[in-house]
Parts: sequence; C-alpha cells; structure tokens
Amino acid sequence: MAFTEIHTDELGPWRKTIGFPLVSLVVGIGLFALVMIPLSLALEQVPEMLNPAADMAIRAFAAVIAVFLLSKFVLRHLGEKPRDDLPLTGAFRDTIGGFLAGGWLITMVVGVAFVLGIYKIEGWGGSTDAAMIFLQMGLFAGFVEEVLLRGIVFRFLEEFGGSWAALTISALIFGFLHQDNPNATVFSSFAIAIEAGILLGAAYMLTRNLWLAIGIHAGWNVVQGYVWSSPVSGMQVDGLVASVRSGNDLLSGGAFGFEASVIALVIVTTFGLWMLWEARKRGHVMAPWWTRRRLAREAVGE
Repeated sequence: MAFTEIHTDELGPWRKTIGFPLVSLVVGIGLFALVMIPLSLALEQVPEMLNPAADMAIRAFAAVIAVFLLSKFVLRHLGEKPRDDLPLTGAFRDTIGGFLAGGWLITMVVGVAFVLGIYKIEGWGGSTDAAMIFLQMGLFAGFVEEVLLRGIVFRFLEEFGGSWAALTISALIFGFLHQDNPNATVFSSFAIAIEAGILLGAAYMLTRNLWLAIGIHAGWNVVQGYVWSSPVSGMQVDGLVASVRSGNDLLSGGAFGFEASVIALVIVTTFGLWMLWEARKRGHVMAPWWTRRRLAREAVGE
C-alpha cells in the first residue's frame, strides 16, 4: 500500500478543507462526542431492568451500533484519503484472530507470573462479573475505544504527522486516559501507553482497518478478567477462578493488575514491535503530510 500520492488538489475548496488531517481530527472527535454524549444521557433515562446483564447489554450494544454507523456513514468520508476503517470483508476473521491473539498475550503474561510464583489459582471463582467483563470491558471498550483512539485520533494524526508521530501521541493519550481508573499510577498509565499503545497502533497499521485492533483489545480484557480473574485496568473482577497475586508490584502489577507489570511490558511490547516491523515491510508506514506533498510535487516536476 503506497502513501505518497495526494489527491486534494483535484477537489473543491470545501473538500480540501474537510480533507486536511487536523480539520478531520477535530471534526471526527466532535462528531464522536455529538453521538456519545446524547446517547449516554438518553440511556441514563432508561429505567434499570431487573436483570443487570440485560441492562448492560442494551447500553453496550446501543453504543457500539451508534459508533459503527458514525464510522460507516460519516468518518469514512473524512481525511485526505477517505476510506472505510470497518470493512465487512474479513471482519470476522480479523476480529476473531485478534481476540485469540489478545487472549494469548495475556495468558503468556499470566503464565510467566505463575512460573515466578507471583500468580496462584486457589479454586473456582463466582463468575459474578461475567456480564461486565464481556459487555463493558470486551465489547464496549474493544469497539468504541478503538474507533475513537485508532479510527479517529491515530488515523488523522498519521495523515498529518506520519505514522511514528501518530503512534507516539495516540499511545500516550490512550495510556493516560487510564489515569483516573481505580488504583492507577503514573507507571501504570505509562505501561499501557507503551505496551497497548504500540500493540493496537501496530495492529491498525498492519491491516489498515480496525477489526484486528478491536479483537486484540477485547480478547485481552475478557481473558484477563474472566478467565484469569485478574484486575482489568485497575478494576477488580470476579471471573472463572479465584486467584491471588503477590510479590513485587513491578512484576505483579500491584492493585492495578498485570497491565502495570514489567512482564506485560516486555511481552506485549515485543509483539507490538514485531507487528510494526511487519507493517513497515508491507509499506504501511506513512510519511508526514508535508513530505508526501513535496514528493507529489517533485513527481509532476513542479
């Protein structure tokens, strides 16, 4: 996939303006807020159901459908090179593959912690938080956060400043958006920025759509919380097993969970860097806007 051509000179003044990456970034974030804030307020008016899982499902699916429609019908038309980041072709394959990859990565982290004596299983858990883990931490976080952070922030920052600037800035934003989570520290936010920011940004660069990143994000959260009963970004959960973590916080992640551990930092970042390498080999690294513009002018002899 080549990223050297630009086509905005062939478009009218309005399209040139809306197609400029930073304008698209502001418009995209504004539209996202315009959809999510009224939706959240409207859902707050819906009477709570007797079944908390059903209530949570309505809220999660409503948000996902709203963001999906926003992406398919509006966001795809923004930017210097309009494109659909949620193509239906290959969606199931990439999402399931990503889910398995995310689950495998956190299982590797837990496995290392188990060998080191940091993580132990003491029996079966109550699985009382299954709905929250699957719907809120899996479906909602995986889909909605990826459309915002990779489908809007990363995409339009990349179109302006290039892939490496977009990866750095979006990773830092993603990491420090978790600063207000329970038990968060500066180190936990930094760790998420490095490990998850690189991993999910690389997934987007590699495939040039959001499905793989969505699957990885959801798979990591669900397997971490439901299968291994480890805190998900600082939020305590009750999953399939009753587990305990002990030892140095740098290895166990402390109260925040494994995402704030050196084990996850090494394993997940390594995998993310490998995906970046693959993306680079495929020619999926984008140069900054001004470099692409200069190359395009040189190509036509200006």
